Amino acid sequence: MRLSVLVLLLLSVAVAQAQLQWLKNKGRQIKSNVRDAARFTKQAAQGSWDMARAYKDMRDANYKGADKYFHARGNYDAAKRGKGGAWASRVISNARERVQTIGGRGLADSAADQRANNWGRSGRDPNRFRPKGLPKKY
Repeated sequence: MRLSVLVLLLLSVAVAQAQLQWLKNKGRQIKSNVRDAARFTKQAAQGSWDMARAYKDMRDANYKGADKYFHARGNYDAAKRGKGGAWASRVISNARERVQTIGGRGLADSAADQRANNWGRSGRDPNRFRPKGLPKKY
C-alpha cells in the first residue's frame, strides 16, 4: 500500500511540475503577443501621423503636379515604421482613394495615386515623383 501511495505522490508532483512549466511557457507567449500588439499599435499610430504630415505638407505646398510625390512620401515614411505603419498607410490610402473616386475624381487619377502609394510603401524612393521646383523643405 505504501508503494502505491508513493508512486501516486511522485506522479502527481511530476504532473504538477509539467503543468507549471506549461503555464510559464504560456505566460511568456502571452507576454510576447501583448508586446507585439503594442508595437504594431505604436507603429500604426506613428504611420498615421506620417500620412497626416504628408497630407498637410501637400496642402501647404499647394504645388501643381506634386500630388503623387506626397502620396509616395507619406506611404514611404509610414511603411518605414514597420508592419503597423505599412498597415496604416494601406488603410488610409485605400480609404482616401475610395472617397475621392466616389466624389467624382476619375479612376485613372485614382489608379495613378495608388501606384505612387504602392511605390512609397514598398520602400522605394518617393523622389521619383518629385516635381521640379518643389521647395526643398518638402
